[in-house]
Amino acid sequence: MTSSQSQSQSIEHIVLFKVKDEAEPSKVKAWLDALNGLSSLDQVAQLTAAPLIQTTTTATSLNFTHILHSRYNSKQDLKAYTIHPRHDSTVKDHGLLIVEDVMAFDWVAPDLHLAVTPKPGSAIRVSFFKLKEEEEGKDVKKSDILGVLKEMKDGLLSGQQKQISELSYGENFSPERSRGYSLAYLAVFPGQRELEDSNEELGKLKHKVKDFVESEVVVDFLIPSSSSV
Repeated sequence: MTSSQSQSQSIEHIVLFKVKDEAEPSKVKAWLDALNGLSSLDQVAQLTAAPLIQTTTTATSLNFTHILHSRYNSKQDLKAYTIHPRHDSTVKDHGLLIVEDVMAFDWVAPDLHLAVTPKPGSAIRVSFFKLKEEEEGKDVKKSDILGVLKEMKDGLLSGQQKQISELSYGENFSPERSRGYSLAYLAVFPGQRELEDSNEELGKLKHKVKDFVESEVVVDFLIPSSSSV
């Protein structure tokens, strides 16, 4: 991990995968082990690869099974990670054999405490938004949703809402593999129960942004112990 873990200009990097139905479990495990092994690279501040426990989407063509979530201190660190020989070999030697679909998303997340890593058993929800095209007489702005996300973050992290330990959100800066999804948030909970207990509060967000959003992909996963990956 990098020695200088800053709270400013931290980078969230999410990759969603659809593993082939016929993929052998041993090959899936070897792939996940290889992905999680990339956490030792100097450029990586945090990294977890895990199966999804739930996927909810209004886009029927998207049906993901696994996720890679990693964090970096800068865009330069993220770029160095993506071209690192170990990353390249993990993709070629493991991923290409069993993965049939991929979606990737990156955003700048200020105020992240990269020195604080989510504990094993923590539950994480990531939600991606594809915005509607501008309609006549209706100004659909990313800033409207970003404002709602900021409001949600301030509320959920207040003393009255203790079930959430961290929330970041932002606008994608790598559109090549994002399928048109441009905004996202990531929420960290102490465990799956706290995530489920928050569904009503998170549902209020969906109601507030529904007039702006064409489709949404929501995925949940657990931070695994080293023995369960």
